[in-house]
Amino acid sequence: MLLALCAAAALSPWTMTGAVPQEEPAAEHKARAPLPSMEEIAALPADGGEEFNRLIFSSSPYLLQHARNPVDWHEWGPAAFELAAERGVPVFLSIGYSTCHWCHVMEHESFEDVEVARLMNEAFVCVKLDREERPDIDQLYMTVTQALTGSGGWPMTVVMTPDKRPFFAGTYFPKQSIGQRFGMLELVPALSAAWTDRREEVLQSATAITDDLASRVAGSPGEALTVEHLVAGEAELSRRFDGERGGFGASRKFPVPHEQTFLLRRYAATGSDRPLAMVERTLSAWRMGGIFDQVGLGIHRYSTDPGWLVPHFEKMLYDQALCCAAYVDAWLVTGDAAYERAAREILAYVSRDMTSPEGGFYSAEDADSEGEEGLFYLWTEAELDDLLTEEEASFVRGRFGTTAEGNYRDEATGDRTGRNVLHLKSPLSADERSRWEPLRARLFESREGRIHPLKDDKVLTDWNGLMISAFAKAGRAFGDETLVAQARRAADFVLSELRTEEGRLLKRWRAGEAGLDGMLEDHAFLAQGLLDLFEASHEVAYLKAAREVVDTTLLHFHDGEAGGFFLSPDDGEELLVRSKTVYDGARPSGNSVMACVLQRLARMSGETAYEEVAAGTIRAFSGQVAEGPSYSTQLLAAVDFQTSRTREIVIVGAKDDPSAQAMLALLAGRYAPNDVVLLRPPGAAEALAAVAPFTEALVQVGGAATAYVCTDFACAAPVTTLEGLAGLLDGVGR
Repeated sequence: MLLALCAAAALSPWTMTGAVPQEEPAAEHKARAPLPSMEEIAALPADGGEEFNRLIFSSSPYLLQHARNPVDWHEWGPAAFELAAERGVPVFLSIGYSTCHWCHVMEHESFEDVEVARLMNEAFVCVKLDREERPDIDQLYMTVTQALTGSGGWPMTVVMTPDKRPFFAGTYFPKQSIGQRFGMLELVPALSAAWTDRREEVLQSATAITDDLASRVAGSPGEALTVEHLVAGEAELSRRFDGERGGFGASRKFPVPHEQTFLLRRYAATGSDRPLAMVERTLSAWRMGGIFDQVGLGIHRYSTDPGWLVPHFEKMLYDQALCCAAYVDAWLVTGDAAYERAAREILAYVSRDMTSPEGGFYSAEDADSEGEEGLFYLWTEAELDDLLTEEEASFVRGRFGTTAEGNYRDEATGDRTGRNVLHLKSPLSADERSRWEPLRARLFESREGRIHPLKDDKVLTDWNGLMISAFAKAGRAFGDETLVAQARRAADFVLSELRTEEGRLLKRWRAGEAGLDGMLEDHAFLAQGLLDLFEASHEVAYLKAAREVVDTTLLHFHDGEAGGFFLSPDDGEELLVRSKTVYDGARPSGNSVMACVLQRLARMSGETAYEEVAAGTIRAFSGQVAEGPSYSTQLLAAVDFQTSRTREIVIVGAKDDPSAQAMLALLAGRYAPNDVVLLRPPGAAEALAAVAPFTEALVQVGGAATAYVCTDFACAAPVTTLEGLAGLLDGVGR
């Protein structure tokens, strides 16, 4: 019965991206009530009073959004599962995040409904989880959802025994059944009846699912990964490439920047035009499309169409970070100023709208405002006419693709709304950019007067690590100290507020309070950001901090027997299984990033043991990666490092010495992802040697700034001129 029920409620492919089949009625638009302030929460009685459930005392904006639901929500924790065991009922787990459009729809349709809430409260102990705060739990039960239904997404719905063994999973469920999709009014009684009347079958199913889960979340060692797998990964991407519109696939499209950066590595390795052409077509399409906020800057979550026109309008911090890094790399490869502008525009958005007064970066902005997705970002031609002169409005209409009937269609009904997504068919010329910029500023000023989407103002360690990396990489490449300074400020904030006295990382900071154990991605992404910041700032403190973070990761996350890293620490909450994963989704996997971090740290510190762990991490997943290399492009970057020429470059000289600065600028302006660069200033030689002992013997030659270049463990004679360094780089290059 359970398998039949799962099949009947199974997800169709649209649930992964949240698009609604046209035969389904549109959800009633409803503006969200603002989140209560911390002062208002502090004044509430211990039970939350009549208006709120217990989620009102959560720190997660996503959980706070559900604090007014009649559902008797619990946070994930021992108390909820103990209560389920005491009552003898299953646990209904609902996972989502604050800017998820379909999470909002399901809340309004089902969780705000008194009748649905009554059924849920009687049949289950109900638990709400913010996937961004507990990625380990999210990944575990997403694996279950994908295995049972063939796809996944959020909101994610999992029903499990009081000992956390799942027996049913799905994503979005409306209040009432529509076609073959179960509604909550039918689903909840069916699951409750199965639990009551066929308990043994339910428990057998839960055991089988759990056993299968254990096999899915372990590593999959196989043969060594080689250059042939890099070639295969490139070929797979090439087959899926949309040559007309950029990106991969023929329908909805996500920006996946680590695919682009992998292809740039392939171009550097082979000189073939094909990988570079794929990158340039895609990055250009992102910047011109509706997926890029043409007025306020920054990039939206993904495109609901193959042409990058209509986005899902939420803005995630990690998309800004990863896309910015891809544009920086593309600029280093091509020198095309358009890529520098795109990177700077993304960083301008993050600086303006996503940076806390303390220096950390906020998580996301919602897609919805006033109960409608995208309303904040859309324009009618009448609005353009009111704000601009006739000539100006004509220019905007012509270049940014607006129409009187609107190019934006309501997602549920398919009807045109009269509103437009601004987008470009071709890049603006220099003259057009000069003309557009003051008009953009005027439109932006007007748009600021609208009701803004909700901002998820929690600061996450992992996503901040990615953003630190983006600011640092851009600042180093463009020679812009203000960008490096913003990376430095964020890193100092994270190291101060999200690291315990014992050196352990925490996951989340919000409203002055930090909490939750840091997971693998927190350590991997922050370590990467710190290494990038070290190369941009040449401040030894960040290399030291990166090494400390990596050492903590090795102590608490590393699988010493099979290789690779678990998502959760060895002293964390005990889940059904302790999982490892290497698949790259919207963000690269923690294992892939950690492999790259270990390789770089090994070369920066001279400690080869780090590189041995990286090699073991690659081996731990080689079987899985070999089956579909293009789905783990970040790990392929580690394979590229492992199989290519690499260089360690140390500049010995004062930070303010013009000769040393010129050498560093030369290195910063080259695309060389497998190089590591260190500055050994005379005044900080001892501090650097404490972290990178091999630098202790390196000295200036004749009192001049001196460059030491080593390739594949063989070092050239030191040089003291810019021309000498350039000659070494060209002679030793790949």
